[in-house]
Formats: sequence, structure tokens, C-alpha cells
Amino acid sequence: TRSRRPRPRPRRRFVQSLLGRIQFCRLIRETRMVIPPAVRPPRLFDYLKPYVLKMHFTNKFVHAQVVHTPTATVACSASSQEKALRGTMEVTRDVAAAAKIGKLLGERLLMKEIPAVTVLLKNEQRYHGKVKAVIDSVREAGVKLL
Repeated sequence: TRSRRPRPRPRRRFVQSLLGRIQFCRLIRETRMVIPPAVRPPRLFDYLKPYVLKMHFTNKFVHAQVVHTPTATVACSASSQEKALRGTMEVTRDVAAAAKIGKLLGERLLMKEIPAVTVLLKNEQRYHGKVKAVIDSVREAGVKLL
């Protein structure tokens, strides 16, 4: 009688053709070592200027919100799309509406005891027109702009 040798393990290509692509990926994933992501220190900007004013203008409405950057949550917002405001405004997209939204946002910020915000303008936004109306009315409401 002959002694039988143990069968060699199949190669990866052979396994791939047998098991199919999905099972092959699972096989590779199980054998791969997991490296945790690097821990980055928090940015200093998050603590110096935590509240950021962001504005968005559509063809119909004006939106403004203040974001708390360390937690990435909306601290306060105002929009001409709100039902309470739509009845009082004739037009919801012009400079007067933007000024009204800024005034309302400033009052809401002071109610939440947020004394200062930083203004973040997009590349296409300039300090002119609706943007200027929102920023000036927030400043007039008593909120300090950093």
C-alpha cells in the first residue's frame, strides 16, 4: 500500500474561481489586519470661534443658521420659509426679507445666550445685497461678529 500525501491547499485564483467573487472578498477581509484610524487633536479654531453663521439664498427663500462647529449641530436658525413669517412678508426673497431674517436670527441668538458668531461666506458670496442685509441686521440685534 502506498501512503497518501496530504493534498496541497488551493491557490487564491483557484479559490476565487470556485467560491466566486463575493466569498473570495469575505475570505480576504477575514484574514486582513484592522488598523484603527489615527486620533487627531481637535482644531484650535473650534474653540476660538465655535459658532459660525451660514446663509443660503434660493430663488424663493432666504435661510440663515448658526452652527456650533465642535459638535456640528445647528444652534439657531431662521428662514423666510417659516409659516409664522410668510404671512407677514410680501416677498420672501428680497433684501428686506433678508434683513428681517437677520433681525429674527439675532434675537433668537440672544435668547439662547450666544453673544458672538463668526460669518462664513461661500466663494460666490460677497458682502453686498442680501448677504449684507443679513449680517448688518444680526449686528444691529446685538450679536457681536468675530
